[in-house]
Amino acid sequence: MAQYSSKETFNRSTLLLGSDGMKALDEARVIIFGVGGVGSWCAEGLVRAGITHLTIVDSDKVCPTNMNRQLMATHHTIGQPKVLAMRERLLQINPEAEIQALDMMYTEETAEGFHLEQYDYVIDCIDSLRDKCDLILRTTSLERPTLLCSMGAALRIDPTKVRLAEFRKVEGDALARAVRNRFKKAKTFPRRKFLCAYSEEPAMQNRTEDAALTEELKFNKVQTNGSLCHITAIFGMMLTGEVIKRLAARSEQKLKVDS
Repeated sequence: MAQYSSKETFNRSTLLLGSDGMKALDEARVIIFGVGGVGSWCAEGLVRAGITHLTIVDSDKVCPTNMNRQLMATHHTIGQPKVLAMRERLLQINPEAEIQALDMMYTEETAEGFHLEQYDYVIDCIDSLRDKCDLILRTTSLERPTLLCSMGAALRIDPTKVRLAEFRKVEGDALARAVRNRFKKAKTFPRRKFLCAYSEEPAMQNRTEDAALTEELKFNKVQTNGSLCHITAIFGMMLTGEVIKRLAARSEQKLKVDS
């Protein structure tokens, strides 16, 4: 098999971002919680752009129902831990990248072990309301990491309605509403602003009346909603784009200061 240098791999990225921009991507440390329909695309977008220090966290295994929207899900990876299947794919893109795959779940009980203060970007693609709220509160209480979140990508089909906005300005999203309600009930709120990927499209309804199918899809979730790859992928790439945009802007600012 032919071997290619990282310079060849990222020459198109370098043409656009410059050597300083690529250095910023190479030095950044990113952690993604949840590598499902949104997080898997975000991870791939980051590595393809030039991020080389990436941690991915998920406790699930690849199952057949993942294949309609999750990047690493194929017939060959069914049964494998998602993070390990994703790591293998990412290293095929850039073998020199440092991809840490944590086959575990983020919870209030495990939170301290992730050392969030060591990262530049924390990307939340968690489904669990309780765990998502804890991650938001914990990350925004720290000075260093920039937090980016995914809200609900299910029950949508219009890619032109996907947006990125500050959490308090997200409207029409049931997950964002549930997060806000939980904060209000606990009288505990994020200490810093953060951006969210969400859709302005009104949520559709699941159309199946097959109770057996619905139960099969539930797993450990209270409810499972239909979702499609072209929407979850855009959510993931919106988060990817924000990381790249911020790192590129940071390198431009540093260049101006140095000159």
